[in-house]
Amino acid sequence: MIFTIVALLIAGGHSAIPATQSPYTGEEANLIKSLNPVEINGLMQGKGMGFAKVAELNHYPGPRHVLDMADQLQLSSQQIAQTNRIFDNMREHAVVLGEQLVSYETKLDSLFASGQVAAAELDSLLLLIGKTRAQLRGAHLHAHLEMKKVLNHHQIMMYDTLRGYSNGSHQDGHAH
Repeated sequence: MIFTIVALLIAGGHSAIPATQSPYTGEEANLIKSLNPVEINGLMQGKGMGFAKVAELNHYPGPRHVLDMADQLQLSSQQIAQTNRIFDNMREHAVVLGEQLVSYETKLDSLFASGQVAAAELDSLLLLIGKTRAQLRGAHLHAHLEMKKVLNHHQIMMYDTLRGYSNGSHQDGHAH
């Protein structure tokens, strides 16, 4: 008898437990399911969006932030010109690649929304998305790589400090 009561309580209690809510709740209304509006906007404008985080956190400054801190870093006019060139080049490439990525993600969303997903078409589209994402990340990382050649050691240390990076170990010595 007790076993039956316990079983009924467990069964009854179990059905009262709400289903685990998905972390995607609310995103089903997104225009592109795999990207939120902030990501789409960032991609279309060529923003960094963490693509160069590995460089940024390893003492390879980003051109946008260097320009924002030009006075504090005491950039020369030549350094400002070089940084503007690097930034403009990076942004130009990043915008084109970001637009391509949004286009491919739109196609992917449409493919699934249609209910007609063919494995070969999916694989082909995923390769395009992966390649474009890699090229986009490369555009940002190459800009950081170029910036390291423009700034001197002191300016890079100052950049890291101004950006709030507490680990000031610069083990990779470079002369300017």
